[in-house]
Amino acid sequence: MLPRIRDRNIWLIYLSILLLGLAYGLAIALVAIFLDEHHFSKTEIGTLAAWFALGIVALSLPMGVAIRRLSAKATLTLSLAGYALTVAVFPFLRSYAAIAAIRFFDGAFSVGIWIGCETILLARASPRDRAFVTSLYAIAMAIGYVVGPLTARALVAIAPMEIAFLVSGAIALAASAIVASRLDPDPPGLHADRSPSDEVEHGGRDPSHRASARSTRAILWRIKTSCFATFAYGYFQASVVLFLPLYLIHEKHFERSRTIVIPAFFAAGMLVCASVAGRLGDRFGHLASMRLLGLIGAATIAGFTILDSYAAMCVAVFVAGATLASISPLSLALQGVVVDAAELSRSNAIYNACYALGMLVGPPISSLVFEEHGGAPMLLHLAGLWAAFVTFAWWFAADDPAARMPQRPSAARAP
Repeated sequence: MLPRIRDRNIWLIYLSILLLGLAYGLAIALVAIFLDEHHFSKTEIGTLAAWFALGIVALSLPMGVAIRRLSAKATLTLSLAGYALTVAVFPFLRSYAAIAAIRFFDGAFSVGIWIGCETILLARASPRDRAFVTSLYAIAMAIGYVVGPLTARALVAIAPMEIAFLVSGAIALAASAIVASRLDPDPPGLHADRSPSDEVEHGGRDPSHRASARSTRAILWRIKTSCFATFAYGYFQASVVLFLPLYLIHEKHFERSRTIVIPAFFAAGMLVCASVAGRLGDRFGHLASMRLLGLIGAATIAGFTILDSYAAMCVAVFVAGATLASISPLSLALQGVVVDAAELSRSNAIYNACYALGMLVGPPISSLVFEEHGGAPMLLHLAGLWAAFVTFAWWFAADDPAARMPQRPSAARAP
């Protein structure tokens, strides 16, 4: 693994995102329970998540501009510090309006972090190793997501819940300091057009497509399958994080303390399988791998409704993470191989806006289905979303360069 990734800046991004994952894991495991204990309804919990997503949608494209005008490093540093502040303030707010405002800025700073990290990774990674590099990025965050809920459970056993949010903020602030002090300036190609010949050499872009000639709409169309994948993942993730614990508590009658660690099983599935999925994507095609994972994941989510055992549910959540969460780095890698380096900040902004759009519409719709029809129909509609993605990805299979040109043996194998 080390010989394939020689750039120390990639490893610094991995360290930063691991710390961010830990901060996220601490907070996400407790947000729904914290709000539920303070007498917010399921609908209010869902709409508060939508405010988080609205912050992402509103700031996705401006963050792409910030990267081009300032730098990816500066944008990432400031965004990490901003997230640290928002998560530390969150547990001391009580009104819906105040929490909605802080969740909006939480989303705004989060998207700055994601676009900054992903732009740096895709700019520095070898084209034929991008799924492998992005899968390790996902794994680094997944480690944090595994450790975070476990740490949250330990903290709430010995201290008020507010302490866990303060610890989350301190960890994010440490990540900001690491980026500011250790990360190198952006690579030159990130802010200037480059020839696409490198991409073609590795089975990527057609040289007739020029970065400078593309509009935002043209970029969106080029990365549409990645955008649908990240929309579906945002919709699913935001919904299931909020409502699966409540479904397990109120309809499956699991103990509240046991549901806190459920996100850790999802992240563990991603942790174990994301690297394998990345290698398969680099070798056989990103989109083909995404279709297979989406099909398995949709069936798993539908299976949640018939499981009554806590152990069986943990296994099913693990499988869901292994499949659906592994789609995320593959979709990121796919959009990275079909655009030029100079387009990465714009394409990553569009990509994250689609993710945020899923987060924006997912929780309100899911909360409505949950309130009106119950938890099982809510989970089935999430499974249907993934089935729709699989169909879409099959219809536009040619969006993946691997489906359009034969692989040479040397390019198919990892170096």
